[in-house]
Amino acid sequence: MIRSMTGFAEKNFTSSSLRVKIFIKSLNHRFFDWVYKGENIGDLENQLRAACQKKILRGRVEVLLELSYLSPESWEFSINQALLKRMIGELRNLSGEVGLPFTLTLDQLLRVPQLININQKELSREEKNYILTSFEKTLDDIVKQREKEGREIVRQLLAHLNRIKKSLAIIENIFQKQPRELKEKLKKKLKDLNHNNLSEERLSEEVAYLMQKFDLMEEINRLKSHLAGFYDLIKPEVNEPVGKKLDFLAQELSREANTLNAKAQDLVIIKNCLLIKNEIESIRQQVQNLE
Repeated sequence: MIRSMTGFAEKNFTSSSLRVKIFIKSLNHRFFDWVYKGENIGDLENQLRAACQKKILRGRVEVLLELSYLSPESWEFSINQALLKRMIGELRNLSGEVGLPFTLTLDQLLRVPQLININQKELSREEKNYILTSFEKTLDDIVKQREKEGREIVRQLLAHLNRIKKSLAIIENIFQKQPRELKEKLKKKLKDLNHNNLSEERLSEEVAYLMQKFDLMEEINRLKSHLAGFYDLIKPEVNEPVGKKLDFLAQELSREANTLNAKAQDLVIIKNCLLIKNEIESIRQQVQNLE
């Protein structure tokens, strides 16, 4: 299945201990490029990356993970009792020295830095598996989007290719008639110059020389070959990344079209060469978005 390299997905998942929010965005890139933001999940990030690489072979993948811990067992709570005892002792001594009553509220205690520690526990195996499964479900949405956009790009590519094929057929038809037309034009020109004694053999040699100088058949055949390669790569049954191959073929199409245009002498051929070049430019822009 041919895919594009762009997509976006956002999903929320809730278990008994976790609320997971996942954002995934994929963009164009020459290679696989992983960018992770969000919670520090340790080695689990490598598992997410590996799962992503199984389904996305090329493109920049940006991932944002937000976690909310719903279970009290997910947290560690501790009081620095040594610090608390020292504080109370020092404050009581100070109270006696200045003759003022000593009071300490819970609200005041909570404001003391480093007195109370609340830390998140390490994720359990079940929680890690839940996050990984949730990530894969979100990733499936991205893949579906990339496949859908890939189908649309293929539809557009086929339209461009068919127009190139049509213009190329016109060029080939005109070129095949050129030897006869060129011979007639050359005869008329020589007649106007009073060279009526030129033999048929000599005339054919002159025509052959001119046709060789402006021969377009090699470029026409190469363009046909590259078009056939394009059609093969965008068939529905193709199940591999083809973006780089199509980009290379588009460059080859452009090269042959430029040569064809430079050698052309007929105005209709030149016009169709320009049409082909415009279609190829559109193709080059589109294939750069394919995986």
